[in-house]
Amino acid sequence: MAFIPTTRRQLLLSGGAALAAALAGDSILLEPNLPRILRREFALPRWPVRLNGFTIAVLSDFHYDAYFSVHPLHAAIPMVNQLRPDLVVLAGDFVTAPDFGDVSKAAFDAGPCARLLHQIAAPHGLWAVLGNHDCDTDPEHVTRALLAENIRVLANQSQPIERDGSRIWLAGVNDVLSGSADVATTLKGVPRGEAVVLLAHEPDFADEVCKFPVDLQISGHSHGGQVRIPLLPPLFLPELARKYVWGTYYVGLLPLYTNAGLGTVTLPVRFNCPPEITLLTLRSSAKS
Repeated sequence: MAFIPTTRRQLLLSGGAALAAALAGDSILLEPNLPRILRREFALPRWPVRLNGFTIAVLSDFHYDAYFSVHPLHAAIPMVNQLRPDLVVLAGDFVTAPDFGDVSKAAFDAGPCARLLHQIAAPHGLWAVLGNHDCDTDPEHVTRALLAENIRVLANQSQPIERDGSRIWLAGVNDVLSGSADVATTLKGVPRGEAVVLLAHEPDFADEVCKFPVDLQISGHSHGGQVRIPLLPPLFLPELARKYVWGTYYVGLLPLYTNAGLGTVTLPVRFNCPPEITLLTLRSSAKS
């Protein structure tokens, strides 16, 4: 057989095509299914000294379906249990509201999602708020599915968490895009001077939360952008997730952490933005 020389241009084109195929395969087959653990610490002025080292595992944006997003959830469950967190928070979007078809039927995915999440154990339990997709389907059904698996749902409510004679408050607002989030109502009954950790699905709501006595906000919703190409803005940024996209921020004096989520929407693709389990460790910053 005669040898056919390969030009530099042909070599570059074939190499580029192979790289593109590899990246496409990674972003569809590998990265969306391989959660990573990120550890962050916050020192909070009102945090009780006796609760120094208290840990909260954060999961968000499951967008459960039996074909794609179920896989990172299956992978995440044993990883969270190995972390042995004191408490687990679930920052919303258990289901996906479809662009077409029966929107309320999509809420049925909350049942199998909640049954999987029930496998996670923590001494102070699993707590959730609803996200915009949950509220765009059938929020009552999603809530019932979570409660049936002993996952408590905070809807403009605060609950005390007590240990070693000390107490903090875990608060959660209704989904902001639904128009029913109410921080004042959520914090009603919380004694002045006691630490509050607040769950709000949409991170940009921190611009409102920072006006209230909240010590830490935990959010999801952004998916971290889902596709992050270097030197370009994140591909997917929903409303109220365009300022505080991923990671730690300070909004005034309010610390905020935005979790990049486990699942995907629109396309089952993640690039340079793997599914995330966050382990937060909380301490007092008060001088002894």
